[in-house]
Order: sequence, then C-alpha cells, then structure tokens
Amino acid sequence: MSAIDVETRGSVRWVTINRPERLNAYDLEMARTMIAAFEDAASYDAVVLTGAGGAFCAGGALDQLGEPDPEQLRSLFTGSLRLVDAIRACPRPVIAAVDGPAAGGGNELVVACDFAIATERSTFGQTGPRVGSAPVLGATNLMAIQIGEKRAKEMAMLCRRYSAQQALAMGLVNEVVPDDGLVEAVERWLAEIDRLSPRYLEIAKISSNQWWNQSKDNMSSGLGMLIQAIGSEDMIEGANAFLDKRKPDFRAARRAQQKPTEKDDDQ
Repeated sequence: MSAIDVETRGSVRWVTINRPERLNAYDLEMARTMIAAFEDAASYDAVVLTGAGGAFCAGGALDQLGEPDPEQLRSLFTGSLRLVDAIRACPRPVIAAVDGPAAGGGNELVVACDFAIATERSTFGQTGPRVGSAPVLGATNLMAIQIGEKRAKEMAMLCRRYSAQQALAMGLVNEVVPDDGLVEAVERWLAEIDRLSPRYLEIAKISSNQWWNQSKDNMSSGLGMLIQAIGSEDMIEGANAFLDKRKPDFRAARRAQQKPTEKDDDQ
C-alpha cells in the first residue's frame, strides 16, 4: 500500500496520507507525491487532503533529526516549503479533512489549505521548539492573519495543544463535525463548490493569496535559518527526546558550563 493514496472520486481528487503508525508524518518522497497531486489538479473541481488511521498529519518525519544528515534534511525542509506552496498555488479549492492530530507541519498544512473541516476528536498545535525546530512554513507568519498574532505566537512558541472546538473558535478550521461525520460534511462542502464557477473560484483563490505571497520571503529566510541549525545541540536533544518519549532538557549543557568548581566554592 502506498504511503500517499491519490484517488479520484467523481470530479474530486482525494489525497490521503497513509502512514498511521507514525501519525502520518511524511518523508521527502511522500512530500513529492503530494506536490505532484496538487500541481496536476486543474482538471478536477476540488482537492481533499486527509490522513488515514485516525490521524491527519504530524508534519515532517523526525526520525532523521536525532542523527541528522544535512543534505537529506535540507531536501525535506525545502520539499515541505514546496508542498505548502503547491497547496496555495493549486488552481482548485483544497479542503483539509482532519480526523485526529494535526501537529507540527501537519498543523501548517491546515493553515495552507483553503478550508478545513475537523472531527470532534481532532487536535491542533505546533511542536517546533519542543522538538528542536521552529514552525516557519505558516505558523510563524500566515497563521497570525488567520487566528491573530498573540494566539499564533502562543501556538507556535509554546507548543500547546488545542481541541477542535478551540480551533473553530480561533478561526483555524471552518467546521467541526461528529467523529463519524467527516466524509458526509466534506461531500456537503464539495456539493456547494460544484455549484460555483471553476474559473472564478480560481480567480478568487489566487487573489486571496495576498498574505501568503507576502509571507513567502519570511518562510524562505526562516527555512534558511533552520538549515543552518541542522545538527545543533537543541535539534539533536529535541529529536532524541521525542523518539525516546521523554521530556527534552535543552539547558543541560548550559547548566554544566555554569556549575561552580570546587575552587570557586573555596573562594
């Protein structure tokens, strides 16, 4: 079974991230498959992005961060930028159908999509500073337009988790539905889209990208800083703590350097 399932349902392209054993975190090849699906969607009326197995997406896979390969990580980071940009540049409306966690880069995929529908059990939030990274591809820039600067900084910097109802109240998602009602709700939205002009929907979408376009330089510079930080102590500690299922200790080295020596104690 493919890690990314791309299928046609009527006039709609469905893109399903299918790695539930790791909460649908994506690697470079998966990102490339999704990019191609969005870039080749002009013949459809809409695109639905969803996840399999009770999770939406946990962002880019973290298994490389503990022992980072700079070239592989550079490719994954730049691939992630291309992915969110492909969603925004897609000529058709893109709906995030969220069931379960949308975390880290997965939450930024929600930010990138035109609409988002979530089940009651879904959760949202960023993970960057908790795992030795930073969410520069939507959460530190465009998300402030969607939910307000203070709330966006709270989500991006403090790594708190939010319920579907909280995400709805903030404006991160458009609708919350019962856990067994996601497909029905998405089809209702698709039926509404089907009654509208594809040509003028595309014009409205591209025109609405004003804030996204203004954020792209910021995303590129943030991505450059992430690339320069590959292999840093904080990245390695955060990733290994995540993989080991323990709390990270980002200040251990600093405390060790500041620990007074016996000579200092005598003085």
